[in-house]
Amino acid sequence: MVCKVTTSTIIGLNSYKTDVEVDLVNSLPSISIVGLPDTAVNEAKERVRSAIKNSSFSFPQKKVVINLAPADIRKEGTNYDLPISIGILIEDGVIEEDKTRECAFLGELSLDGSLRKINGILSHVLGLKNCGIKTVFVPEVNAKEASLCEDITVFGAKTLADVVNHFIETPLKATKTSVEEYLASGIDKDYLYDFKDVKGQQKAKRALEIAAAGGHNLLMTGTPGSGKTLMAKCFASILPPLELSEALELTKIYSISGLLASDNPLMTERPFRAVHHTASANGITGGGNNPKPGEITLAHRGVLFLDEIVEFPRNVLEVLRQPLEDGEIVISRAKQSVKYPADFMLLAAMNPCPCGFLGDKEKQCTCTEFQINRYRSKLSGPLLDRIDIQIDVPRLTTEELMNTNEISETSFQIRNRVINARKIQKERYKNEGILTNSQLTSKLVKKYCQTDDSTKEILKLAIKKYNLSGRRYDRILKLSRTVADLDNSEQIMSKHVTQALQYRLD
Repeated sequence: MVCKVTTSTIIGLNSYKTDVEVDLVNSLPSISIVGLPDTAVNEAKERVRSAIKNSSFSFPQKKVVINLAPADIRKEGTNYDLPISIGILIEDGVIEEDKTRECAFLGELSLDGSLRKINGILSHVLGLKNCGIKTVFVPEVNAKEASLCEDITVFGAKTLADVVNHFIETPLKATKTSVEEYLASGIDKDYLYDFKDVKGQQKAKRALEIAAAGGHNLLMTGTPGSGKTLMAKCFASILPPLELSEALELTKIYSISGLLASDNPLMTERPFRAVHHTASANGITGGGNNPKPGEITLAHRGVLFLDEIVEFPRNVLEVLRQPLEDGEIVISRAKQSVKYPADFMLLAAMNPCPCGFLGDKEKQCTCTEFQINRYRSKLSGPLLDRIDIQIDVPRLTTEELMNTNEISETSFQIRNRVINARKIQKERYKNEGILTNSQLTSKLVKKYCQTDDSTKEILKLAIKKYNLSGRRYDRILKLSRTVADLDNSEQIMSKHVTQALQYRLD
């Protein structure tokens, strides 16, 4: 008689229920796995055989046929070890099959029968819950992360024997995790870089505050040593805390990528991904035969920082255009197409010219006009059109550098204003399925970015003077909406639009 054990398969960020069918055939002892297994799944034969023997159970002296259904989906990874072992032990009469109904099993086995950590456990459990599974067995090290999923019972086990004994004589203790407790732990974190340590640059600080409040993209252009990189590092300290939905979404991404810390099963901070200019296009967007998340997905709900952005290859920068517009990336391969979220803030910095001193009052630029134009041409018009805030960051004057009496705002003070603006946006868009002003579509811009007659006149002049495209016009309205939110104003007024134009058209 064939038995069925439930597990799951991950495609992209989502998991799908998979049945492990096990049958014992009167033939020469062997193990055969079918159902499009990859190398790691095929190698489960030896891990399972040794784990069962070393857990003091006998391995059947028959041919073991294992089918992973549905058979047309590629099976990858090591999470099939535990369900295969349970299926074999059910067929051998060690466990009663009825006791495992509505249960799912996930875990990699060591040769001694202990359970090892697997990636993507939260995605696995969420997908199984949606399929009606009530109970899931996972490695103990994955139990806290798995229990972030509500309305499903999670049992963490150290060994295969622990799982078997649960159905025979010694039930395991269910694992429960407080999501709110973990989220609260990320609110009062101390940051290494704080805006109170940044001298001068009030305009740039204000621009970064607006970017954080509305989720806008920002480009800083300035001479070497003007503080661009330092302010970028400080930017993480003014980002608002994660919403629960954002935290769970990020946890799925980092768990699948194998980047989630075992002692912290929930992502509690917005990611800040600083990428080196030698990164490849696939490293940025994601890819591979089995597509994995790239840097733009790892920066989801957070920041992707590109220092010296013009040093990146042109083809790498151009692949950012579609994710910046749509907030997601579709990776297409011959056998499958995978969609990953990529709603990130692009924070970039660059010099004004190859030598870095164009427009500097202290040091003269040595670049030719041809060199300057070639340098700047690495950033295409369509890409710049997607960057909401573009500012110049000048060199500090001698007085600003020597001023020890300047009292700068702390990141804590700025962050409180950012959090207040985000709360306003969350309430305003609670029925729209978005969280920030930067996510507004053209339809929603018309609905939520209304202006009075005097403000419309300013916008008309800006359209004529700067030859604004439709996309650029909408982005100025979104930016104005954020400035108004920081000002606690329901109406977008002239002063909000003029400030937005100032940051957009330098």
